[in-house]
Amino acid sequence: MTDLYEFSTPELVRLLGTRFKEYRMRCNLTQKEVAELSGIGMTTIHKFESGNAGNISLSTFILLLKVVGQINALDDVLPELPESPYLMRKSEKKAQRIRHTIL
Repeated sequence: MTDLYEFSTPELVRLLGTRFKEYRMRCNLTQKEVAELSGIGMTTIHKFESGNAGNISLSTFILLLKVVGQINALDDVLPELPESPYLMRKSEKKAQRIRHTIL
């Protein structure tokens, strides 16, 4: 598995664009069809897939994920966290700072 921390942000955007192209092609969609389904311009899609987009907005990326049926992948990006044990103690008194006494 690749250590994504080694990549710069533009490199990660290029990687996502390449992966998106693979998903689009497996869905048998053209760039034009993706543009029509998402409302995103073909130029933006072409630049994203070819690695020439310096950046794309999160909302654009979410629209593209929806078109290729991968919107549920967002759960892998930021999965729900279990409830905090601190928050579960609502019925108890709020935790206090512990102060050490000097002897």
